[in-house]
Formats: sequence, C-alpha cells, structure tokens
Amino acid sequence: MSDIKRSEASAVRAGDESGAEKDWAAAKAVYDSLKTKKPRPPKPSTAVTIAVSSRTLFNMVEERRVWEQEGLERYVCYQQEHEEEPLKPGAAFPFVKALMTVNSRLRTLYPDSEELFDIVLMTNNHAQVGVRLINSINHYDLLIERFCMTGGKSPTGYLKAYLTNLYLSKDSDKVQEAIESGIAAATMFTPDVETELSETQLRVAFDGDAVLFSDESEIIVKQHGLDTFFAHERQNENKPLAQGPLKCFLEALGKLQKKFYAKNERLNCPIRTYLVTARSAASSGARVLKTLRSWGLEIDEALFLAGAPKGPLLQKIRPHIFFDDQMFHIEGAKELGTIAAHVPYGIGQKYHKGKLIEQPAKQS
Repeated sequence: MSDIKRSEASAVRAGDESGAEKDWAAAKAVYDSLKTKKPRPPKPSTAVTIAVSSRTLFNMVEERRVWEQEGLERYVCYQQEHEEEPLKPGAAFPFVKALMTVNSRLRTLYPDSEELFDIVLMTNNHAQVGVRLINSINHYDLLIERFCMTGGKSPTGYLKAYLTNLYLSKDSDKVQEAIESGIAAATMFTPDVETELSETQLRVAFDGDAVLFSDESEIIVKQHGLDTFFAHERQNENKPLAQGPLKCFLEALGKLQKKFYAKNERLNCPIRTYLVTARSAASSGARVLKTLRSWGLEIDEALFLAGAPKGPLLQKIRPHIFFDDQMFHIEGAKELGTIAAHVPYGIGQKYHKGKLIEQPAKQS
C-alpha cells in the first residue's frame, strides 16, 4: 500500500472512530437523562465483553429435547407457551452473577468508569423466543441489555462486531469457529454435583499449555516424551512461550484487578486468578512463570500438579469457571462439582488420557 493510501485509510479510520465516539456520547447523554436506578451498560470499546449462549446461561435441557424430537415450530410454540416461567440457571449463571458483583464494586470505586464487564446474550434462537429469555433475565435481576438472536444461524459471525473478549457456548462447533477467528472461547459443561461458590469474589482457573500458552511444549511431550520435554523447557527457560487462546482474557482480568490495586484493594480484590497445570514445578515451571512476567501479567495462585488429578484441587478452589484443553481434565473436574469449560485448541484434541485418538481418514 502506498504512503498516500495508507494516510487516507488512517484518516478514514480516525473519522469512523470520531463518529463512533460522538454517537456513544449522544447515547450516553440520553440514557443519563432518564430517571432510572438501573446501571447503564458500559461503553463497548472499553468494556470486557463476555458473550454467553442461552443454553449456557440457562438450563434448557427440556427445551432442547422438544427441539430435537418435535422440531423447530413446536419448540418456538413451547417457549411461547412457557414464557412466563423463568428458565432455571445454567452452567454460566454463577459466572455471570460473579461478573456483576465485580461491576458493582468497580462502580462504587469508579462511578464514571466504562471499564466494566459487559454481558451479551449471543444465541441462534429466533426472536419469538426472546420474550422468555428477557423474562428470565429480569426474574433473576441480571444486567444483560445487549442481545444477538440470529434465528437459526450461527451467531459467531457477530462476535467481533460485539468486540467480544470471551465467548461461552454449549455448542463445540461454534466454539471452534470462534477460536479459529481469534476469539477466546470455550464449551461449557454442567458439573455433576452442585457446589457452593463465593458470592463476593470472581474466581477463574486456567490450565497453562494450549490455554494461556500455545501448545508448542505439549507437542514435544506428546511426540517425544517427558525427558525430552524437560530438557527443552530448561534450554528455553528464558524464551517466552507463544500466547494461547485464553491469554487475552487473563490480560483483561488483570487490567480490572489493577483498578482495585490502585485503590489499595489488593487484599480485598473481587477477582482472583489461578493457574492449575499438570506441569512439574522444578522440571518445567520456571518457563511458565517467566512467560507471564514477560507479558506483564500476574496470576494470584500457581498450582503445579506434576501430572496429579486436577479435580481435588479445583474442589478446594471452587472457581466460577475452569478452562482446560483436555477433556479428561474437564471430566474429572465436573465429577467433583467444578464448572468446567473446554478449550478445543492444540495437539491435545488428538489425544485422550495420553492415548492418540484414531482420526477419521480424509476423503481424497
């Protein structure tokens, strides 16, 4: 691109941004003039936007059964017939409530701040189903004002337009689409047993390789074994790992944490983050910690399990969400009551419990 075209493109972008700022200022002025005690949704460009599907926010097992067994038209009628009945909470419900708790604390410390969580309902439901979703959200007093209902089509194409920082769904195909387009995403699973979670602190637990970091080191483990992996990590201890699909979400959490630290609220911060990794600390832990340091990111607690099961530790942490790339860790976590979210990324998708999954032959 020539320098002239570059400058013209920059001018267009600057003009678009200036126009967007004016539109937002006008919308804010109108909202602020209204008499309401309900907090105004934050400015999308500065918010940490969490997009959740209707089936993660609410338990829609029965509704899903109707759709699968009786078809779309009956499903829509069923939702309309029951629209005065609130849907029951789903896997993402406690996470969303915890996000709202953080927002409440932020608004107390920074009344005019636009750096808040913004929750968007992102669903392929038809608009006719929207009334029941709205009624359910209002029943639980959830602050979710932005909806995207795509009438049967995948909503993932709208994620970038909504400036999404994290997308949570029950549909693994949609999650895969989101990750491939560069958006942090995970497939949520409902725990087998119910666990009491903190109502005052958002707790988020991350696996390391293929979640916060790329799968580069995991590839070595799978293809060459642990001894080669340990030697590789020692040799590359001072070389930061490449970022994984959830790194940007940890970064967003860190920015909000720092707003509490700036008000001397570090010990009373309503956000706490955990690294729960199968890595061994002495053999391969230094590179992980140095990578986080090189990114300017903090993790509140780092748990190196050296291959031990993650479920019992997560049972102690009681996170509102735990991200991992390997299904056997997800299964072990949810069996003990942890709300787990699978990140379908990296070489781990080809393995289960350390064994290579037979891949279907490609069509010639």
